[in-house]
Amino acid sequence: MFPPQFNFHVGPYVNDFIDWLYRTFSPAFDAFASSMRSLLINVEALLLGVPWWVWIIIVTLLAWRLTHNVIKTLLPGLLMFTIGMFGLWSIAMETLSIVMVSVLLSLAIGVPLGIAMGISDRINAIFTPVLDAMQTMPSMVYLIPAMMFFDLGKVPAIVATFIYAIPPVQRLTNLGIRQVSATIQEAAIAFGATPWQLMREVRFPLAMPSILAGVNQTTMMALSMVVICSMVAAGGLGEEVLLAVNRVDVGRGFEAGWAIVVLAIIIDRLSQSAVSKWESPRN
Repeated sequence: MFPPQFNFHVGPYVNDFIDWLYRTFSPAFDAFASSMRSLLINVEALLLGVPWWVWIIIVTLLAWRLTHNVIKTLLPGLLMFTIGMFGLWSIAMETLSIVMVSVLLSLAIGVPLGIAMGISDRINAIFTPVLDAMQTMPSMVYLIPAMMFFDLGKVPAIVATFIYAIPPVQRLTNLGIRQVSATIQEAAIAFGATPWQLMREVRFPLAMPSILAGVNQTTMMALSMVVICSMVAAGGLGEEVLLAVNRVDVGRGFEAGWAIVVLAIIIDRLSQSAVSKWESPRN
């Protein structure tokens, strides 16, 4: 047995720190929650305002534009049709709106931080262990501070999803920037490129395939986290899964799980095709 005299708990200090943050920055948290709630309402209104058949046509045309393959074009549309067939269309759009807002927030912060990591070894050394800890932390742990700062609902779901989903895009942006050929960068500098021109015209475009792969992984992680966020009353497909588990309703759980899988497949296939399209002209 471990000697009790060596016991030391950091939990109380963490709780005190969280309480201090809440007391000190409560107005800022309220303003952030209000802005996220407003953005979420607008995104959800857009998704639900467009008829279901228009979205299916858009996804089908986008799949054809990216793949030029009949099967890969028709399959996403058919899969989306099954979501509506199960009566889960509006709920799926609710889930998709949370995913979109979380991913936009992750990209707005993760891509610039990834670029900073790519051009500075010191910043890379600071953020690498932080990202390691974020990716190894159990996903449900993120719900606790999000719920403390923003109560229940969709805003804490967005915050928890953002924290959980940001590491892939930040890591892969860093990787893409660092993998740009030194010879190409030296040639650009020799032709008089400034640091900003070097980033905008050389590094960032050549790193784009890696960045797009990070966007894909971030979106997949956000979609998986949104299901867990049903525990903080985020609603959507995650709530359907949670209710099905509580009631041992296998059929309801299958339909909700199927809708989540369909969204993941469509997003993954389209984003992967976009990465291939970007890479092929450069190969």
